Amino acid sequence: QVQLVESGGGSVQAGGSLRLSCAASRYTYINYCMGWFRQAPGKEREGVAAIYAGGGSTYYADSVKGRFTISQDNAKNTVYLQMNSLKPEDTAMYYCAAGPKFLCSDYLFGGAYNYNYWGQGTQVTVSS
Repeated sequence: QVQLVESGGGSVQAGGSLRLSCAASRYTYINYCMGWFRQAPGKEREGVAAIYAGGGSTYYADSVKGRFTISQDNAKNTVYLQMNSLKPEDTAMYYCAAGPKFLCSDYLFGGAYNYNYWGQGTQVTVSS
């Protein structure tokens, strides 16, 4: 089994920044695509970003390109989501997920139903 532990959520004003963390096993980094998703009340779960640590490739939703950056620190088995220039519409519960490495592509990374493991979620609230 793979266990994902998330942290870093909080409340900020529009234009501010937050850094989310997802601690995972080394097995996950070698064999999985690591994704960040978010879900606001009454809305579908949305793929935000993904990274394949084995190749260093990254993928982003159009709504966050230029503002969010996904990265990894393999020595710490941790994936990060740096969120800058936050907007009220970024408010949501953010989840870390792990799935087969082939999900890390422009067309597949945002499909939540394909991921095998999920973190507990961390709340991000952006005030205007």
